[in-house]
Amino acid sequence: MSSTTNGGVVFHFVALITTAVKRVLLGRAMRSDKLRDQLLPKRIALPVFSSDALSSNAYATQEIILVLSLGGILFLHYSMWIGVAVAFVMGIVVMSYRQNVHAYPSGGGDYENVTKNLGKTPGLIVASSLLIDYVVTVAVSIAAAVANLRSGFNIFDQYTLLLAMALIILLTLFNLRGIKQAGAMFAIPTYAFIFSLAAMVLWGLVRVLRGDTLRAESAEWTIIETDSFTGFALAFLIARAFAAGSTALAGIEAVANGVPAFRKPKSKNAATTLLLLGLISSAMFLSITFLAQLTQVRITSDNARLIGIEEGYVQKTVIVQISEAVFSEFRFGTILVTITTALILILAANIAYTGFPVLASVLAQDKYLPRQMHTRGDRLAFSNGILILSVSAALIIFAFEGSVTRIIQLYIIGIFTAFTLGQTGMVIHWNRALRSIKNVNERKAILRSRSINITGLLLTGSVLLVVVTTKFTQGAWIVVAAIPILMGLMTLIKSHYDSINRELTLEDDEAQTFPSRIHAIVLVSKVHKPTMRAVYYARATRPNNIEAVTVNVSESETQELQRVWQDKSIPIPLKVLDSPFREITRPVIDYVKHLRRQSPRDVVTIFIPEYVVGHWWEQLLHNQSALRLKTRLLFTPGVMVVSVPWQLISSEKAALRAESEKQVPIRPDSN
Repeated sequence: MSSTTNGGVVFHFVALITTAVKRVLLGRAMRSDKLRDQLLPKRIALPVFSSDALSSNAYATQEIILVLSLGGILFLHYSMWIGVAVAFVMGIVVMSYRQNVHAYPSGGGDYENVTKNLGKTPGLIVASSLLIDYVVTVAVSIAAAVANLRSGFNIFDQYTLLLAMALIILLTLFNLRGIKQAGAMFAIPTYAFIFSLAAMVLWGLVRVLRGDTLRAESAEWTIIETDSFTGFALAFLIARAFAAGSTALAGIEAVANGVPAFRKPKSKNAATTLLLLGLISSAMFLSITFLAQLTQVRITSDNARLIGIEEGYVQKTVIVQISEAVFSEFRFGTILVTITTALILILAANIAYTGFPVLASVLAQDKYLPRQMHTRGDRLAFSNGILILSVSAALIIFAFEGSVTRIIQLYIIGIFTAFTLGQTGMVIHWNRALRSIKNVNERKAILRSRSINITGLLLTGSVLLVVVTTKFTQGAWIVVAAIPILMGLMTLIKSHYDSINRELTLEDDEAQTFPSRIHAIVLVSKVHKPTMRAVYYARATRPNNIEAVTVNVSESETQELQRVWQDKSIPIPLKVLDSPFREITRPVIDYVKHLRRQSPRDVVTIFIPEYVVGHWWEQLLHNQSALRLKTRLLFTPGVMVVSVPWQLISSEKAALRAESEKQVPIRPDSN
């Protein structure tokens, strides 16, 4: 029976095209021993791992003001106090995570820490929280980047979703090229953002000391409060604003999850990077919050609550308003801040592209995610994790129409869940260490570390309670519901792998049974070269029984086949299977099952001759029955399927073309 491997040649053709496209977009594949060359020095690690934490300053202050504006202008003076509280929590969290990177440098971060110290279920809670939060990080960062571009350049007003999707694709390609190359690309914009904000803050302070008055364009507007906030309502409003401002802590945990990407000494370099990140990020956050209060920025989620605003006016982001007030007539300064802010927000998503694939790889290694997530791609990046992250983030942006305010409600829940459980795990870790260490100096160091983690636990636990309480009805319920769903899915995957492992494990005393006999069947549709190759190959395997089988679809063709078979004296018997309904697959399956019933200990080996062609369109011109037949036979116990390929000339040419594409041209010596 001559046929093609349905999809086989098409797959080969598509593979050639895909490989060529990958080489153009991603570059040549890299050897595994080049992985050490992809590790990051601190000067590159800082922008790679700090982009999320730094970029959150572009919207953290704005989120505080948006919440406080619900009570009117008078409540905006709370913003600085809330900012100080958030910065204090940030400092404690940074100090706490410096302990983590030393204790757990393998890249599992909070997941590894919590699993070892609290158990599998808390570990899965952390893993689910972080995976969801990484996806939201990409979505909110890209949405905020587009919002800032709209504030600075009206041309983007009509293309927000399209621009967001294009940016995700761009980030995906950068990260698929490999960690180090992506990091190098992100270093310049990150440092440019730090420089532009530092310049804005310093110039603003110079102008204040000089006696200038800094006023945002919205300073003259009046805010209509939504309700009267006193007593418990006021406390709840401030707590909600604090929860909104806590987005400034996003990304701090990523360093703990990305320790393997650092150069040696990994833990020390990661801890140093984390300290620098905390200092720079908290300084930025407090400076922006101070300038927002100084310049009297007004911003609300609804234009209708602003008196003095022009009809149809699109409110500018807080950071753009501050830059305009500080730089005043110096338009270039505002443009620089706007562009670098948009860039850092775009690149902030990179922290998730660094953390999500690594965490997914660790989970896959523990069998909680598909094994493909553990494999590095051609460029030594975790390609499958990167692609899943991109698709998930794009779906969130599309579902929430690119609104930063709506997407950000999904934020922080996952982060502070991981923070709280992570600090709990670290306290247990230090308690265990104290029981085994007797050296006085080492015990003092451990006691100091434990006190830091206890403080972190109390603070992050309190913030988590506030965040869940204040954000639940605004959309955080989605994350609260998604965490157990993802946990359940990972538990099912783990159960599946464990079940398969038990099924396939070879016991030491397990008796291995050999088949009584091998019954070989060569499928035939006509007598030609592929058929004869299959016949001779089947005979060379020396089975106990061998026969050729054909299906009688056309009486005249079957009679002609029998005549040629006899004339050529082919040395194996030919059996004809009747097919009243002109099927090919069903008669063969029934015959094989009949043989198995007669001799259950026999193994039936089916030899299928197949064409191999070189062009996709040739595939359409040949019989497709082989694939259907092989698919059915694979589910039949005691049956082995052997493909016997016959390469046509077109396939040989395709192979030569593929081989030539792999050759690297050698440049002649310039001498």
